[in-house]
Amino acid sequence: TSTPLPPPPPHLRAGSLSAGAAPSSSIAWRCKAMPLLVNPWDIVLCSSGTLIACENALVVLVIWQNPALRAPMFLLIGSLALADLLAGLGLVLHFTCAYLLHSDSAQLLTVGLVVASFSASVFSLLAITIDRYLSLYYALTYNSERTAVFTYTMLVLLWGLSLCLGLLPVTGVNCLAEEATCSVVRPLTKNNIAVLSVSFLLLFGLMLQLYVQICKIVMRHAQQIALQHHFLAATPHYVTTRKGVSTLAIILGTFAACWMPFTVYSLIADYTYPPLYTYATLVPATYNSVINPVIYAFRNQEIQKALWLVCCGCIPASVAQRARTPSDV
Repeated sequence: TSTPLPPPPPHLRAGSLSAGAAPSSSIAWRCKAMPLLVNPWDIVLCSSGTLIACENALVVLVIWQNPALRAPMFLLIGSLALADLLAGLGLVLHFTCAYLLHSDSAQLLTVGLVVASFSASVFSLLAITIDRYLSLYYALTYNSERTAVFTYTMLVLLWGLSLCLGLLPVTGVNCLAEEATCSVVRPLTKNNIAVLSVSFLLLFGLMLQLYVQICKIVMRHAQQIALQHHFLAATPHYVTTRKGVSTLAIILGTFAACWMPFTVYSLIADYTYPPLYTYATLVPATYNSVINPVIYAFRNQEIQKALWLVCCGCIPASVAQRARTPSDV
């Protein structure tokens, strides 16, 4: 008689965030009989989550403790940082639950947290884009009370919608009971991931359109100032304006480079695809939450001052005297 094989490790059981190809993984387990106890890709995701949580926690702390950072722009940056902070914590908790608790309920809760957090992060990016467009298009009335009300409304809507998306796996909209309905990310169904992916593409298209309009406004303002002061193309104002437009291109390019591979892959693939492809596209998507604080928070002059005060109790003269330029858009 042959000795029965031990059960597969936790990361190959139902409920794992990355077990999109559980059947093939189980076969590999039985053939080798000596698998890795911890998936290296899960360690990468957990490490990314730790970095994301620490980085964005600093931004949330600075904005929370500084009463001067209460303008609509900073509230939206704080919303983005909070969403990324929760996303990082969700990745860490999912790793912990997958390898220590072995509970489907805990898995569903952590997956719901990750979905809600990353959704709030993307929605916050859209809200920041809308805010920047309005601040340029309605420059004279931007600082009115109406802007604050509109900002709070956007925050309520984006977090409410994100919470609804995150609750889907917990409320039973998952594929634990029927393997064939699974997407590349268990326990999300193919319909779930399709809705999320299509929503991302629509949001990206809207952000692209808004940034094109922002570029037009910035260039138009630059031309008007150039005509008034008889500036030449090589003047500092032209250089800073061009830098501002380049910054917008970096923002969109980074966002697309991080999220587009996973979005497209999740639309065309299903649970039978090798999990390696899921990891290879999902890990870069998490890096967007690592880059967000650098683009939206740490480059901001007011947040830089607050960070210097928190870290060393002083503000360098180079930071205190730096003038705001179109590159800060």
